Amino acid sequence: MSQSDESIKKLSLPAQVSEVLARFGVGTGPILVAISGGPDSTALLLALVEILGHTQVRAAHFNHQLRGAESDADEQFVRGLCEQLHVPVSVERQNVGLYARQAGANLEDVARRLRYAWLAQIARQYQVPWVATGHTANDQAETVLFRLLRGSGLRGLRGIAWCRPLAQGIQLLRPLLAVPREEVNHYLQAHGISARQDSSNLDLSRTRNRIRWQLLPLLQREYNPQVVPHLCQLADQVREWYAWMERQAAALLERMELPRWAGQVVLDADKTKTADPALLRQALLLLWQREGWPCGKMTARHWQRLAKFLQSEGRHLELPDGLVVRRRLHTWVFRRPDEPHLP
Repeated sequence: MSQSDESIKKLSLPAQVSEVLARFGVGTGPILVAISGGPDSTALLLALVEILGHTQVRAAHFNHQLRGAESDADEQFVRGLCEQLHVPVSVERQNVGLYARQAGANLEDVARRLRYAWLAQIARQYQVPWVATGHTANDQAETVLFRLLRGSGLRGLRGIAWCRPLAQGIQLLRPLLAVPREEVNHYLQAHGISARQDSSNLDLSRTRNRIRWQLLPLLQREYNPQVVPHLCQLADQVREWYAWMERQAAALLERMELPRWAGQVVLDADKTKTADPALLRQALLLLWQREGWPCGKMTARHWQRLAKFLQSEGRHLELPDGLVVRRRLHTWVFRRPDEPHLP
């Protein structure tokens, strides 16, 4: 957590949200709040209405239809709350479970993708440039721990971003990211509101839930009661460092890259050979992202192998998803499977 984030934490919940709005230039709105009916998003909606007034706030509820009557009760709670606050609300109902089964895809990934796509659609429809979600400091700490346990690199340890583009002209903002969940609960109690509880969050077969209900409380109780703000601070520090490294890597990629040859990416072999290995790996990741090449199968071992190869006298290297790198005189040529094989 940066010094500014630390000062925010000393303020009341609405004051903390107000500070974040000012930091990112939200001004007086308008803003669209993604509300599930749970404590975090409910508190965020209340705080934003308190700060901006109900005329500058719109709510959006996505019913995933995953928990039957419980999901419908969440929707009814949101409708009732928004009516009480005089806030307009948009509601979408989709059978996400059926969609995920038909697509053979991960349920959580599908739910997240559909929800954010719909939020962007609503924001465009009502010309709202900001979409706010209720992620808290505890969500940030849980995310960092989850990624750390999965063996994530520094990129993953950046955690949840405070703000990121959601769509053209629309920004996704997390105003509660420095607010502990305990403060959220106190704020709701002060307003006499009992938010909805998602029963799926109690399923301890899910790693994320075991981190929330078992690991994080153990760390707070037995090791350090300040583990949540410390993990949030780590995420902020990694994010700042990673942003700096990305800028350096982008400059390196620009220096290494030569004009395309028959549409294929070409790098100067002399410049790759003298590049810092860590910076070279980051530049290669930026190249993959820019070109839209698949990254899913590229593990840390693959990136290390590729960087080492580009600093060697090798001639030919095959990578996941059929991408091939080969030497041509004093250059490296990158060829995808759908591109012609040139001499």
